[in-house]
Amino acid sequence: MLVRFGRRAGQARESTEIRKSKEDEVAYPPLLPCNVDLRQVTIISHDEWKRIQDSLDSMTREAAAFRAERKAKKEMHLRSQEVVKHWTNTYAGMKQQKLKAKKKRDEEIEAERKILDIEEEIYKQGERKKAIEHAKQYQFYQTERMKHFHSGLLLSRVMKERDAQIEFQKSNLKSDKKWEEQLKLNIEMAFKEEQEKAEKRHRERIALANDHLKQIKEHEEEEERRKKLEEKDAEEIQRQNLLYEIEMKKKAKKKKDNIEENRRLFFEHMHDKNIIKAVIQQQQEEEEEKSRKFIKAKKRLEQIRKEKEAETHRLLEEQRERINNSLSKLIKEKLDNEDLIISRDTAEIDAEWEKRERERNEKNQADLKAIAEHRALVMKNKEEEERQRKIESKKQLLAFMKADQIFREHEKEKKRKVDKERREVQDANIQQIAQKKFNAKEAKQNELEYCRLTETLAAAKEKEFQDYAREVIKHESEPTNKFIYPLVKAAQEGPGGGHGPAFMGRGGLRPSYQANDITGVQLPFYNSQGSKYNNFQKSKGRLGFTW
Repeated sequence: MLVRFGRRAGQARESTEIRKSKEDEVAYPPLLPCNVDLRQVTIISHDEWKRIQDSLDSMTREAAAFRAERKAKKEMHLRSQEVVKHWTNTYAGMKQQKLKAKKKRDEEIEAERKILDIEEEIYKQGERKKAIEHAKQYQFYQTERMKHFHSGLLLSRVMKERDAQIEFQKSNLKSDKKWEEQLKLNIEMAFKEEQEKAEKRHRERIALANDHLKQIKEHEEEEERRKKLEEKDAEEIQRQNLLYEIEMKKKAKKKKDNIEENRRLFFEHMHDKNIIKAVIQQQQEEEEEKSRKFIKAKKRLEQIRKEKEAETHRLLEEQRERINNSLSKLIKEKLDNEDLIISRDTAEIDAEWEKRERERNEKNQADLKAIAEHRALVMKNKEEEERQRKIESKKQLLAFMKADQIFREHEKEKKRKVDKERREVQDANIQQIAQKKFNAKEAKQNELEYCRLTETLAAAKEKEFQDYAREVIKHESEPTNKFIYPLVKAAQEGPGGGHGPAFMGRGGLRPSYQANDITGVQLPFYNSQGSKYNNFQKSKGRLGFTW
């Protein structure tokens, strides 16, 4: 290793100072670069170097010391808490002990409450069962059959009591006179009381009849007022109906007048339209007549022109002939000195004739040009009209084709919608039919199940009633078997409460039958022994039939 401080800095140490292996050796670089003058290097002591390092690293060391101190305090606090945690003579320990004791007491109280709740639930369940049993028993006693059976029981007990009273009266009967007088007196008093009661009932009946008559009279007056009010209302309704009919007639007349006015206006419009159409047709005919006249005039002018040309040519020929004749005469008369004059006159005549021919040709050319221009204009107008008519016809045809296509598409869309709606309705109907069939089947099954349950319940109720009736009859027949017929009859009537025959296949059910009239009352008791009026002739005579 190299010496870092002192006069031997940068030199290797002796071998005695090397104690670590080569792996632990650290090569320190030289503190001073090469070629440095050591006389210009400041050498400080180790303490001074330590002081400088301490002054530079003081903040870091203070922070590390503060963190170490705080960590040590925290560890000491945790160890103190861990040690004090199990002490019982501190405030925290006593608080913890109190909390544990309170939690234990709460758990015990909660367990006691749960036990009380269970007991209360068991008690309430028993009370509910008792209430249900009492309600079932009360409902069982409130049925018509049980009431009828209890009425038979009461009748049986009354018959027993009456028999006992008769026996008692027979045993205590006395034949002395005083008892007979008392009996007569009681009979007279009872007869008198009956008379007074009958008179009182008679007076009450008379008073009630008077009240009824008064009420009938009041009702008749009320009915009379009601009839008058109804007549008045009927008159008012009739008057209102009459006014309504008059108003409706006015409206109908007004509507008819409007229809007649619209019809008149329509006919006037059609007449005006026909007049306009006739005027337009007349104008077209006038234009065609003008065209025909113009063509005819052109032809006439052409003919007149040709006639004039022929006449002019004839006149020219005649004039030329006269000139030739005159020239020939002049030549004959003046053969010597008139050649110049003749040639001059001939030149003048030829020039004049050429001038007239040129003017005539120019005029003819102008007329032909005007006729050609007019013909071209007319043909151009007709071609333009024909072209416009074809364009309009084509447009109208395209519009018709487009409208027809739109109509066909609309009809196809309408048909598709109708088919779709029909399929939807058909599917809905099929679903409804299936649902109705399923509902009917389910209702039938529910009805059969209800009938089965009803029969089971009726059989159970009948068994319960028969058991109860058997016990009651047995209890009532123990002293004597003398007055149990009402109980036996009530027990054998069967359920249903009706007057019809008992059904043997349904637990002795006895149905009810109603009269087929507006009253709907129940028919009298069923008698299986048949009618005792078997003489039909006698019955017919009794009812007034003589045939």
